[in-house]
Amino acid sequence: MRVINLASGSDGNLTYIESLNNKILLDDGLSCSETINRLNLIGIKPHEIDAIIVTHEHSDHIKGINLFSNKYDIPIYAHQDVWNNLDNKLNKVLIKNKKIFDGQFNFNELIITPVEVPHDVKCFGFSFSEKNNKISIITDLGHANDKIINTIKGSQLVYLEANYDKNMLYSGQKYPLSLKRRIDGPYGHLSNMASAEIIEVLAYSGTTQIVLSHLSKENNSPALAYTSICKKIEEDGIKEGNDIRIDVATNNPGAFFKLR
Repeated sequence: MRVINLASGSDGNLTYIESLNNKILLDDGLSCSETINRLNLIGIKPHEIDAIIVTHEHSDHIKGINLFSNKYDIPIYAHQDVWNNLDNKLNKVLIKNKKIFDGQFNFNELIITPVEVPHDVKCFGFSFSEKNNKISIITDLGHANDKIINTIKGSQLVYLEANYDKNMLYSGQKYPLSLKRRIDGPYGHLSNMASAEIIEVLAYSGTTQIVLSHLSKENNSPALAYTSICKKIEEDGIKEGNDIRIDVATNNPGAFFKLR
């Protein structure tokens, strides 16, 4: 199994996951043409994609799906509660390609486990397992809970939101206070420090690789997220590079991770 983040952040999110027999996208928040360009960069043809799984309805996660699914006849999987708000936005997706999951589902040997995450719309994170390999992708959540942690525990690799630095958020002049409070609230996004707390739990449960994801371009930076999180976990006895590795996803394609 291998995975690569092709875009991450408020300008669009797109992750490619490949198992032994399947090629899947998690979200597609880029234009159709840019989605094709980024797949071409990794040697994948659009018609090879078996399915797109949707986390939630926000445009930075679904922007390219309408045209991409329609053009290449690709099934779209989402929870029924997510579809309730997607139907009008994905009106070019053929009826036969609107697929609903309610709990764990699979593509051949690839087992996909959804977990609801607390956000201001119905939203899901996912774990992908094949044989002894497991990766998890968890973004767009205001806080973690035991169900989320238990779902992603045992993953060798976790893409985990580190959306904002609290000082940058509240000192910034662009957002009104109401929006700042929403972002910082229990149904908004994860701060760097909240992300660090989850990383500590995962490090002790065997996770070896974290990719900080869905960073705000207004309220965070890759360098700040990395340094502040590394400092926080080191204060609690976990050293990046020894106990766990941490990378940062950006709006550009990241590294391919292969699990054997």
